[in-house]
Amino acid sequence: MNSRENQLKAFDRLLTIMDELREQCPWDRKQTMESLRHLTIEEIYELGDAILDNNLEEVKKELGDVLLHIVFYSKIGSETKHFDIADVCNSICDKLVSRHPHIYSDVVVEDEEDVKRNWEKLKLKEGKTSVLEGVPKSLPALVKASRIQDKVAGVGFDWEEPSQVWEKVEEELNEFKEEVIKGNKEAMEDEFGDVMFSLVNYARFLKINPENALERTNKKFSNRFQYLESKAKSLNKELKDMTLSEMDVFWEEAKHSQNM
Repeated sequence: MNSRENQLKAFDRLLTIMDELREQCPWDRKQTMESLRHLTIEEIYELGDAILDNNLEEVKKELGDVLLHIVFYSKIGSETKHFDIADVCNSICDKLVSRHPHIYSDVVVEDEEDVKRNWEKLKLKEGKTSVLEGVPKSLPALVKASRIQDKVAGVGFDWEEPSQVWEKVEEELNEFKEEVIKGNKEAMEDEFGDVMFSLVNYARFLKINPENALERTNKKFSNRFQYLESKAKSLNKELKDMTLSEMDVFWEEAKHSQNM
């Protein structure tokens, strides 16, 4: 691993390159925070994919892309005299020191849950009116549900036992089934949302990240379906012309092939 001196040199190199690109490259010079926003979101998702794939070489590359965006935004901020990279770094450093009084002050904590509770209390002292203010509105719904539940649990609004949460899941499932029988689309959607929210809550109690779990299933399904497609192609067949029984044979092969 690199020494702290080499780490700082590498960061300084990136800052220098950013200065040069912003001055000399037509594309980089044209960018604004708004034009970079969707690209940043894309980079975050690519980083997430690399993490789920446990591809550490790709994680390194994607982290570089994310870091570039942070430096890019900071460069734009310096041009408008609002902030620069030092302000960004000092801001997060100040926040970390403030939010970790058990490290930088005399507060005593027993475990991780104590730390999370203190974190939310400190945020309210900093002027936030709700513990939910820190949940971005534009988060995907599944991630948002998980974050909402984490936030409220941090101030004690939570179930005591996983069994209680599972009872809630079953309750919501039954309510959903009732609305399905009635055929009321709007009510069905409401109850289905309740089912998903309660399942996310149960996953939290089991220390399962629901977003990661669902994305792993997405990847698993995609891999199996692509295997099915390739098998059909090798037989000069179209999937639409195959019976479900024929497709199921290849699906079962895919499940046992390369641990798909």
